[in-house]
Amino acid sequence: MDDARGDGVVELERIKVWFRFVPREGWLPQDTEGLWATRLSADTARIRNVAFLQNGIAEGDVVRFQTDRDGVHWTVGRVSASGNCTIRVVPIPSGPLGRSPHAVHQRLSAFGIGGEIFSEEFPLVAFNVPTDADIAGIKELLEQGEGDGWWHYEVGCGNDAWRNA
Repeated sequence: MDDARGDGVVELERIKVWFRFVPREGWLPQDTEGLWATRLSADTARIRNVAFLQNGIAEGDVVRFQTDRDGVHWTVGRVSASGNCTIRVVPIPSGPLGRSPHAVHQRLSAFGIGGEIFSEEFPLVAFNVPTDADIAGIKELLEQGEGDGWWHYEVGCGNDAWRNA
């Protein structure tokens, strides 16, 4: 990375890296997902947002990519894991939170984790759970909410702390 502005500040290039996967039955029909990333080298980048569809990837992970002739960066593998987890939550429309992704986000906001809403039409919320978060507390609330009919949740990318909590 060079000092393109001439002021001593190095700007890291923000790119979108794409993942291909087989769509899951009963889930969204997409077979690709693009995530924002910061280019680290000619063929590596650090993921900068949470994955709604791609499993096995979390914010902060470093991926390797190949660029096709159209300039699209397709991931070919993960170079290193950040240790973060990706959790996805979908509210149950007949439950106490209704279809509100904002209510889901509010319930988990006490843990200080960041989340993104897929869309109002499909109220999926994807959360990045950092390594220093209260993983046991988050997991307990997710399980309680699922048991009480608030939502369904899945772990898109877990770590040892999540599995052992």
